[in-house]
Amino acid sequence: MDNLKGSLFMVLAMFAFTLEDSLIKAIAARLPVGEILILFGAGGMLIFALTAFVKSEPVLSKAMMSKTMIIRSVFEISGRLFYTIAIALSPLSSASAILQATPLVVAAGAVLVFHEKVGWRRWLAIFIGFGGVVMILRPGAGDFELMSIFALLGVIGFAGRDLATRAAPPHLTNAQLGILGFLMLVIAGIIATLYTKTWIAPDWGETGYLIAAIVIGVLAYNALTMAMRMGEIGVVAPFRYTRLVFAMIIGVWFFNEAPDQWTLLGSAIIVISGLYTLVRGNK
Repeated sequence: MDNLKGSLFMVLAMFAFTLEDSLIKAIAARLPVGEILILFGAGGMLIFALTAFVKSEPVLSKAMMSKTMIIRSVFEISGRLFYTIAIALSPLSSASAILQATPLVVAAGAVLVFHEKVGWRRWLAIFIGFGGVVMILRPGAGDFELMSIFALLGVIGFAGRDLATRAAPPHLTNAQLGILGFLMLVIAGIIATLYTKTWIAPDWGETGYLIAAIVIGVLAYNALTMAMRMGEIGVVAPFRYTRLVFAMIIGVWFFNEAPDQWTLLGSAIIVISGLYTLVRGNK
């Protein structure tokens, strides 16, 4: 185990994911979300398929159609679709902050799905973390951001995906998981396109942004995988929260966002609750 390298790869992955989100948000100013998901997913599938071919690995496997992977795929579709809508229509900083609640939902879901034992302290941290999410959303307030609800729905989808991943067949390669994940993007995009019935041909600038987002997304996925394999989870996982820092910086500099005190306070509560839950879970 090399915790230093693992932590650095985790920070790199979070920075790359934030860049990917930013590029998608920029493209979504004109292109429909469904179209972005289809093109992004198709590009990612192609890269992972080529990776498997170069490594002489099978591109497809029967295990990809197992019951567990089908359940995982359904959650992946919902998570990707709703979170992409969130970053397209709501502030990047608030969407990213809400996304950080995913580990809390996973911890709560593990009790129901895998019957894991969670003490009262972790339950308290989970509920306090959810309070941070409510603080960011501020339902009933005059400045309530309705579109941020999509980020919360995305969190539920991603949490379900992560829980299903725990029961995934262990012999599936990273390339196969990547192909399946990006395929779900295509399906999510088709669902969204059937609803909006809109397709706009991207210009050269948007095409460049899209290609960059695809490449960066694949690099982020690989960096995340390397981080989790190189270092101890208890050491490496907390660096996931650097994504929130990157998102706020990019949101302010490039999208002229101005997170208010409630968003900042709610973000801090989510991060602290998540870190505490992680530490207690490793004891």
